[in-house]
Amino acid sequence: MDEIRPWLYIGNYSDTQNKERLDFNSVQAVLQLAAPVNHAGITSLYLPVKDMSPIYPQFFKEGVEFVRGEKEKGRTILVACAAGINRSTAFCIASLKEIEGLSLLDAFKEIKKNHSHSMPQEMVWESLCRYYKEDTSYIDLLRASAEYY
Repeated sequence: MDEIRPWLYIGNYSDTQNKERLDFNSVQAVLQLAAPVNHAGITSLYLPVKDMSPIYPQFFKEGVEFVRGEKEKGRTILVACAAGINRSTAFCIASLKEIEGLSLLDAFKEIKKNHSHSMPQEMVWESLCRYYKEDTSYIDLLRASAEYY
């Protein structure tokens, strides 16, 4: 689990299961993209987003609304998928785009700085670009990613 912002963390499925680590990082809400995990005192939303597939617009809408709502309540949020690489990165990108007004590529760079293995798959990146009507190629994303190696 890595901090992207004081209010936003990115991680994987095992992070969602580790209540001690969630508590240590003051995580009070979890957007879960791999499987539902429930803990007392932690608000969660599970979205059944398929790995290795484009992401439906409704999932972006629901996921970002959850993150925004929890942030507005002053809560720290973890966004987690199975490995913490693809889907969780996409939802963190979408959240930074909507909450901070960043471009998709700039949001990705912010995440990559602190979570080095973030890398949305091409079809997921294309889903983000379609949803937000941005025209940033996957090649540009790969170039940006290479800056952090």
